[in-house]
Amino acid sequence: MSDPRAPASRGRRRPELAAFLRSRRARITPEDVGLPPAPRRRTPGLRREEVAQLAGVGITWYTWLEQGRPINASPQVLEAVARTLRLDAAERAHLFRLAGVPLDEPSDPVSCLLSEAPDLREVLAGLDPLPAAVSNARSDVLAWNRAYAALFPHLVNAPAAERNTMWMAFTVPPCCNPIVDLDNEGAVFVASFRQRYSRHMDEPGWDDFVRRLRAASPEFARLWATQDVAEPGSRDKVFRHAAVGEVATRATAFDVASARGVRMVVYRPLGEDDRKRVEWLLDNPGAAAADHTH
Repeated sequence: MSDPRAPASRGRRRPELAAFLRSRRARITPEDVGLPPAPRRRTPGLRREEVAQLAGVGITWYTWLEQGRPINASPQVLEAVARTLRLDAAERAHLFRLAGVPLDEPSDPVSCLLSEAPDLREVLAGLDPLPAAVSNARSDVLAWNRAYAALFPHLVNAPAAERNTMWMAFTVPPCCNPIVDLDNEGAVFVASFRQRYSRHMDEPGWDDFVRRLRAASPEFARLWATQDVAEPGSRDKVFRHAAVGEVATRATAFDVASARGVRMVVYRPLGEDDRKRVEWLLDNPGAAAADHTH
């Protein structure tokens, strides 16, 4: 284990690490980890000394880690903490990133997308009538095809600073919000977003985006405070459009190999009626336009 007094500048990651560890500790009961039932506690979950004992680390060291103090942590010690807190794969990777411990991830070239843009746009166009778009890790929508524009007119016509699927989900009013069942889907969106955020949290653009979205959406602020994190994956998603009603899709993301975090997302209509609704929107471009502003 590293010297707990060793200096290690972690910047803004330390407060985030502290909040994350507290939230994961609070969800585990003594019974979950084989400890005898405890007397009534003032706060839920394990105590710090119990986490330290189970992980085989010093109580002072773990307390300092959870307080966000500038200490170093070895991969072995973080693995022990992750096992004790029963972190899944996404949460474990999140813990390592917040602690500043490398995960042997590839570099993230900033300009690689620009050189591939013509190829990506050609692929997008070839996917019509399947709605498809290219997004970065922050969920900014960078390019899209006709079917995507037909299904999400409010998004593609938004100012560049708001052309973002997270911003759309949590700020567009119900009259125009295309996401069905946001009460349940919102938690998944935010947990997946936090998984990506931990790779970029020292970047001013990400900081500013999260600050603006927390201010604009109390629901996003509430979900953000849960500290939940999850790996993204293919999911069934249902969208609504004023002209055709609901469209059920299967959303699948494909990474752009040379640009970590940049992905192409393709929405495959699940049923024949869903496919016909998308095709109707493509054949009637006027219906795809937003009919009012806010």
